[in-house]
Amino acid sequence: MRLLLSMFAYPFILRAFAVGILVSLCASLLGVPLVLKRYSMIGDGLSHVSFGALAVAVACGFSPLWFSIPVVVLAAFFLLRVAEKSRVSADALIAVFSASALSAGILVTSLTTGMTTDVDSYMFGSILAMSRSDVVLSVTLTLAVLVLFVLCYHKIFAVTFDERFSRATGVRADAYKTLLSILTALTVVLGMRMMGAMLISSLIIFPALSAMRLFKSFRAVVVCAGVMSVVCFCAGLSASYLLSTPVGATVVICDLAVFLVCCAVERLR
Repeated sequence: MRLLLSMFAYPFILRAFAVGILVSLCASLLGVPLVLKRYSMIGDGLSHVSFGALAVAVACGFSPLWFSIPVVVLAAFFLLRVAEKSRVSADALIAVFSASALSAGILVTSLTTGMTTDVDSYMFGSILAMSRSDVVLSVTLTLAVLVLFVLCYHKIFAVTFDERFSRATGVRADAYKTLLSILTALTVVLGMRMMGAMLISSLIIFPALSAMRLFKSFRAVVVCAGVMSVVCFCAGLSASYLLSTPVGATVVICDLAVFLVCCAVERLR
């Protein structure tokens, strides 16, 4: 317990908790409508797009976050539009985006700086990679994501469950679907510094799937997913400090353990 409490003496641990809690909360709330609309893998695709943008930013000497945010937002908007009008299924388009962006990022990295520590931290996550300015930007944007989600909760609920009926009642379904994709893109970019491009999508998928094993109503699933995500992140970060393991992988293992417990509870019911 003394060792566990000692980690709060380090400023980078406090920064990691502040950003990680907000990002995990945003990811879990957005994950519920994404999973229900079968867009759960969009987080994985956007994380790879973000890695490609970050690799270009590092190679050109730009600010990684400021450069990648508009690129990933545009990718999310474009992906949503193409998925609606193309004959190709959404999951196939996400796979194309994911593989192409990841390959482009690796090529740019190999031809310029090589796999430096900075690029590696974006690939697999690192709590040491977060500067004070990154924390300020991340906290500001995650709070904006949470406020927008709460304000548009009822519209997102309507579009998630019955898009045709929502259109018939005057709801601008396309606008709210675009908003959902933009909020997801922001969350993915902000969470990459902590979780890495390879693992950030787990924050979107696992809490939603776990909560759906226990509850049936949309509101209960959203609340439960948010609580589970924050608890799993705090437990994963604490275990990572005690065991000297990577933060992203440890958080994912905690999410997986909770998911398996929820599946067992569902079976017992």
